[in-house]
Amino acid sequence: MNRYFFRGLLLFCFLSFFSLYASAQDPESMEKAYHFNGDVSVTNNGFSFIPLFSLGKPASVVNLSVGGDRFSFEPQFRFDLAGLKPWSFIFIWRYKLIQKEQFQMKVGMHLPAYSFREVSSQIDGETQIRLVPFRVMATELLPTYILSNKISIGAYYLHGFAVEKFDNTKHIDFLSLRAHFSQLHLTKQFYLNWNPEIYYLNLYGEEGIFTAQSISLGHQKLPLSISTTMNIKIKSAFEVKDFDWNISLVYSFRNELTKK
Repeated sequence: MNRYFFRGLLLFCFLSFFSLYASAQDPESMEKAYHFNGDVSVTNNGFSFIPLFSLGKPASVVNLSVGGDRFSFEPQFRFDLAGLKPWSFIFIWRYKLIQKEQFQMKVGMHLPAYSFREVSSQIDGETQIRLVPFRVMATELLPTYILSNKISIGAYYLHGFAVEKFDNTKHIDFLSLRAHFSQLHLTKQFYLNWNPEIYYLNLYGEEGIFTAQSISLGHQKLPLSISTTMNIKIKSAFEVKDFDWNISLVYSFRNELTKK
């Protein structure tokens, strides 16, 4: 599809988000509920939200979510632990377009996302390495079907384009079919969360199919968990690893706020 169509869609979604959010506010309401959730992890190998992209060295990842019943702001911050250099910042805005008991549909925007690259330049006759942010814009669609309080299945589609051309990647299409299994109890206190997916990726005309999964082990009374992410190549035109993985220590928090 034409890239101008998606840029128009991006602008349309941006304007729609704020009009929907504004119209959802009830001036007569005496109380409004909000959430402030997040997790902070330290890992031996940083992974992006697309599992194919990994840093290949120790990283720290911060995921946050703040908002109300339908509208939320969900930024993601990734850092290279060597000097705490930024790796990527993604500012995600999401709106629950459909919110039924068994079905949800979210629309979202990455407005913007920053990918930091090391660029060498000559300054006063010396070669210096600088971190330069490159912008990416994207729209996303997230349908989810809820089978039970522990099991859900869904899809995730993203189309994005690079504002600055820093390599051959000018646009990206990502489609993931995924499942979520939560609170699978091993004992009364210990539980597993399991998130498998199979996904298709198109980077500037080159395609690949991969499978990935994340597994976390947690305790009911502790905010800490141990998780691992694994990515396996099924078929790909990219020169990537057949298998990639990490292990992470994760601190999570959940807060519910009420404005009176």
